[in-house]
Amino acid sequence: MGKYAFVACLGKYSIVLDAGSSGTRAHIYRWPKKAHKGAASKELEQLPHIETTKEWTKKIKPGVSTFAKKPEKIGPDHLHDLLKHVHGIIPQGAVEDTPIFLLATAGMRLLPENEQKQILHNICSYIDDNSDFLLPDCDAHVKVIDGKTEGLYGWIATNYLLGGFDEPKAHNHGKSHHTYGFLDMGGASAQLAFAPNSTEARKHANDLTLLRLRTLNGQSNDYGVFVTSWLGFGVREARSRYVKALLKGTPGGTVDRKRPDPCLPDGLRTTLEGTVLPPDGPVAGTDPYLVGNGKFEECLRETIPLLAKDVPCEDEPCLLNGVHVPAIDFDVNHFVGISEYWHTTHEIFEMGHQDKAYDFKTYQTRVKEFCSTPWSSIKEGIEQKKWGKVDQETAFEVCFKAAWIVNILHDGIGIPRIGLEATPSHGKSGTEQLAEHGKHGKQKGYLDPFQAVNKINSTEVSWTLGKAVLYASSQVPGPKGGLPVGFGSNVPGKIPEDFEYPSSNHPHIPAPPSSGKNGTSEHWHDSLFDGESSRRIPGLLLFGLIVLIVIFFLFGRERRSRIYHKLGLRFGRGNGGSSPRRKAPFFRGKIPFFSRRGAGTSYERVLEEGDHPEFELGSMDSDEDSQSSLSPTSAVMGSRPVSRSHHLQSPKFNFDNSSSLSIASNNNSMDRRGLVIRTESRERLFPPALAPTTTGRKSRATSPIRHSTPLTNA
Repeated sequence: MGKYAFVACLGKYSIVLDAGSSGTRAHIYRWPKKAHKGAASKELEQLPHIETTKEWTKKIKPGVSTFAKKPEKIGPDHLHDLLKHVHGIIPQGAVEDTPIFLLATAGMRLLPENEQKQILHNICSYIDDNSDFLLPDCDAHVKVIDGKTEGLYGWIATNYLLGGFDEPKAHNHGKSHHTYGFLDMGGASAQLAFAPNSTEARKHANDLTLLRLRTLNGQSNDYGVFVTSWLGFGVREARSRYVKALLKGTPGGTVDRKRPDPCLPDGLRTTLEGTVLPPDGPVAGTDPYLVGNGKFEECLRETIPLLAKDVPCEDEPCLLNGVHVPAIDFDVNHFVGISEYWHTTHEIFEMGHQDKAYDFKTYQTRVKEFCSTPWSSIKEGIEQKKWGKVDQETAFEVCFKAAWIVNILHDGIGIPRIGLEATPSHGKSGTEQLAEHGKHGKQKGYLDPFQAVNKINSTEVSWTLGKAVLYASSQVPGPKGGLPVGFGSNVPGKIPEDFEYPSSNHPHIPAPPSSGKNGTSEHWHDSLFDGESSRRIPGLLLFGLIVLIVIFFLFGRERRSRIYHKLGLRFGRGNGGSSPRRKAPFFRGKIPFFSRRGAGTSYERVLEEGDHPEFELGSMDSDEDSQSSLSPTSAVMGSRPVSRSHHLQSPKFNFDNSSSLSIASNNNSMDRRGLVIRTESRERLFPPALAPTTTGRKSRATSPIRHSTPLTNA
């Protein structure tokens, strides 16, 4: 069943719960974690191989939307059996790594937002409390998806199964086109998805959705897909609109409650809601009821207005209900229809007609024959299993559904009527053409304008498979700096702002105005605290250091001084006549803000407190100090004079901040910065009794303003 040789224990799983309008279906998908080392390069150019079986699927009724008034019951009354089913299939060791998704469709879209939220909240709580499946974020894993997303997933599933992704050359339809269109119809909505031809793709680029998938070799492939959805155009909602129009078109003043319905088999009586009534006798109640006359051609005419083709089109071209759709090139766009397209064209007729071919002429003839059959004869055929497992409800609904499907396909979307309209069939009938294509289906897929399918290569075609393919593709490691898997606005080669990742394991970080390396960018907060970031630990350490520094400087000077003492940053008075020296803090003098008052004010403190003999004078450029002089330290302590040499370094000043170097009592302007400070400090540091008299001139208390060059004598 697999494409490659894989180690079975390395398989990964995902669960997708399709919460539709009529029920919820659980799907389980499995794929290998990685291809085996000997896989050929051609195999590595393909998407991960997804596996599923019929036994892995389970459906229960009714739909989750029916729990709008009792959301607290949705867990025990609806989800319990589904969770029990999937737990029985997925190996226990793989449960915690298996993501679970519940994606609700059209039935939930029809509910008010507050009712949707309440239902989703109860679903998430129940799954989280009653299973160990991977559910990191309810907003990403349990939600209502819009019709476009549903259609896109279906398009992925169809092309994945037909080989449009993995073998593009084998599915070349001409004009460099190798993908298939997708049609889906449920009870409430209908979807259409296709890749326009190159001309239409350029013309309507802004209307396309960017889809990015990743093959096993890490290569990303982008696709531009047009997707649209029509809410209210599913068979159940269309039937409801039809009945309302039928009653509205009844002439006023009608006393008889019986309403003829050409879309019901001849002689069938039902309520407006579709409940079958006894064939004879009076009908209790006051509401009108319907009586079928089996006139299928009239049914076709009565359902055409439901297409809403007369709604104004604001963006040409349009199809149904004024919705813009790029022109469809049926030479290269071949559509595959699932769900109601399959059930309505096959369920009644599959047993009686083994060819399973669809063409307009053949199909319409068969439906017309069936619907004109008296209801009593149809009931007998149901009891005799003439149409397999078909029940009464399916049988009496097929006439309206068939008319609706035919009108959607041909009058709505514009698919050529095979059997009546000219098609590139080279003179062969529609049925013959389909049969011939079937012989080569494995090589070329479906080349007809439309073909209804249920399974491809023994796998059911479902939009849930598309979700699984997208998720599995995202689990393939990509190249460094590669673009992520997902979909969003059509901005090729980039990550659109509305880009949607396959799961919460791939969160979307909006790009700030300035981009980083490889065209991506990160917010500092995410870089520091995101668990996936390689810079998380050093980032946290840096952040903690910054916090400690800020707190340290908030303590105040005195408290910082006490911290210095406690940390042993000062030495006591030494022995042997050495001067009391302060051990400077490690950073002082190297980084200005680590000193007590900054670079300038530390020197000012020395001048004001001359009794601390820690200031050493070094050589100066001044001619007044060219002679050798005693260091203040040696003079005070009675040590022998020490000649000034290159080993004694003068203190470094911040020449750009002269205000911090000036003495408050002197407002002199200085040409030779530092001279005033050095002479002033020397005088103040020597008490009169100890002032040297023979070692050179005594410096003046202040220096006059000098307008001469630095070499001019005083």
